[in-house]
Amino acid sequence: MDKFQQLLDLVNLMEVDYKKFHQQHNREAGTRLRKQLQEIRALAKSMRNDIQETRQHFAPKIQRTKK
Repeated sequence: MDKFQQLLDLVNLMEVDYKKFHQQHNREAGTRLRKQLQEIRALAKSMRNDIQETRQHFAPKIQRTKK
């Protein structure tokens, strides 16, 4: 749950720069937004890998036969 909270925090931090970029046309805010999006991308990839590893420890899926 820690990574999920990190993701939410990153998205919430983006709000100020998002508004500055789109409403005030602040180029530096755009640069910060791109950097924050890269961090979100890396965190999301890490979360995806963790989910995949955890799924492998679950009980196998029961195969159903077609009728």
